[in-house]
Amino acid sequence: MFQNFDDVADPDLGAARVADLRAELKSRGLNGFIVPRTDEYQGEYVAAYAERLAWLTGFTGSSGYAVIFPRRAVLFVDGRYTIQAGQQVDTGTFEILVTPERTPISWVGENIKKGNVLGYDPRLTTIREVRNLKKATETAGGKLAPVKSNPIDAIWRDQPPPPRTIVQPQPLKYAGVKSQEKLRKIASDLKSAGEDATVLSDPLSIAWAFNIRGQDVPHTPVSLATAILYKKGRADLFIAGEKLERAAKKHLKPLANIHEPEELSRCLTNLGKAKATVRVDPDKCPAWIADVLSKRGAAISEKRDLCLLPRALKNASEISGARAAHLRDGAAVVRFLSWLGRQKPDARLTEIAAAQKLENFRAETGALKEISFDTISGAGPNGAIVHYRVTRATDRRLKSGELYLVDSGGQYLDGTTDITRTIAIGRPSSEMVERFTLVLKGHIALASARFPYGTRGVDLDILARRHLWQAGLDYDHGTGHGVGSYLAVHEGPQNISKRGMTRLEPGMIISNEPGYYKEGAYGIRIENLVLVHAAEPVRGGERPMMRFETLTLAPIDRTLINVGLLEPAELKWLNDYHKTVRKLLVPGLRGDDLKWLREATAPCV
Repeated sequence: MFQNFDDVADPDLGAARVADLRAELKSRGLNGFIVPRTDEYQGEYVAAYAERLAWLTGFTGSSGYAVIFPRRAVLFVDGRYTIQAGQQVDTGTFEILVTPERTPISWVGENIKKGNVLGYDPRLTTIREVRNLKKATETAGGKLAPVKSNPIDAIWRDQPPPPRTIVQPQPLKYAGVKSQEKLRKIASDLKSAGEDATVLSDPLSIAWAFNIRGQDVPHTPVSLATAILYKKGRADLFIAGEKLERAAKKHLKPLANIHEPEELSRCLTNLGKAKATVRVDPDKCPAWIADVLSKRGAAISEKRDLCLLPRALKNASEISGARAAHLRDGAAVVRFLSWLGRQKPDARLTEIAAAQKLENFRAETGALKEISFDTISGAGPNGAIVHYRVTRATDRRLKSGELYLVDSGGQYLDGTTDITRTIAIGRPSSEMVERFTLVLKGHIALASARFPYGTRGVDLDILARRHLWQAGLDYDHGTGHGVGSYLAVHEGPQNISKRGMTRLEPGMIISNEPGYYKEGAYGIRIENLVLVHAAEPVRGGERPMMRFETLTLAPIDRTLINVGLLEPAELKWLNDYHKTVRKLLVPGLRGDDLKWLREATAPCV
């Protein structure tokens, strides 16, 4: 299993660990400390050694931020994690605040005392974060101070070592474009911008630019590394040599000079001495890198990572791979749904057993490299926890009359998948059906949208929420996130949300996942991945348009749909989608699974 179900959160440990941290801070002359949920590479998933926030607080979500003062400790989470944080954290030790209603920056400014010194780790904090923290602390009369070593590492007695997994070249048939071509384009962009070099601090960008993959963090196939790319086309790659076996060395030799990670500071210093203009992404680059560059004389150019947009715009090979991955993954999901449908409502089936079965079906494809995130397997009230992670302590039976929400995905060499289905166990209530149908209407509105070039995610977000809003309902997460190509399941810069300001462009893959969550009762989410396309011209139309192609292939539970609430166009979309699912998946299924698929995709009338 790629997923384990151990209960790693223990609220009872929070008070003692915070006390130890405060003692350590006092010994260093610090009045407070910032604890982000990041590593030195600002990734969504971090290796075990970098789970400092989880170790200190008990909170295991993928996004969080703690501020520790002598008499107050605060954990900031977003709306996805409010329920989870309350369950995992000692609320007698930590106050839990929800962003963006309260932000760490503003809270620090309001609560730091004049003359106090707030510590931060410049390897875990970005350039922009430090700038904003510095302004907030100094405005309040405090001082922001970098630490040379992380104080949590000093008190974490059994901290695991950093990972050292083997780097694998990504075959060209999946990558689609040679690394040399990508690096030449970046060099050209640097020249055009009048910049001498750029620091790539994001392992996702390094994986994409050098066509390599690794297993240093859970669920995202990257190797932790940093790179400097130069306008003359050469590159320096800073990565632990023990990760590089013969195939990786042969692949990387024509592309970059290989250095141990400890040599990065020296090379940054050399850029400074040369008075180079160096591009860094202020939202991804750790502050210490900019500090070394600027102190040694380099000019800092704060701009977006040059790999970010090209990585999001999938090439023909990546698009073909995504379709193949979703076809394979769809068959595995259908086998799971078919198996689930054959279980008796009163069977003692649990969330863990269901998640294990789904992973087994994916593994039986023979192509599964990893799951793309811990499967969200939520029965009844657990389904209302947006990013629920089932453990042996929370494992719950799938009970008749309840809903079961399963959000899962796979990592394959040719693509990354992410799908959510909500299934009725037994007979659903009329309220469940009504609210599921409202979510479905939003899903269909987004899936069938046509929109002009220049449209941003924020412009489309209302389509998915409108029917819920009319019923006085909403959900506290984005409607869509970008997805990588055998890379991160959550990829920028594109997203569909109330804050999605990036323009959508052909080649982007993004999720369509509206939902509804009734705390203590059930959760509903319907998620497919879609590909942005140029749309066919309309007779009489004056502007070029774009559309979405739905990549995900799996039936939507018809027992949860009130057909009377669907408009004719919505019903047609649903039936056409099920027809496509049936047509594409039938050749790969047999027996009970084939029979189930045909019944599950029969037309709704």
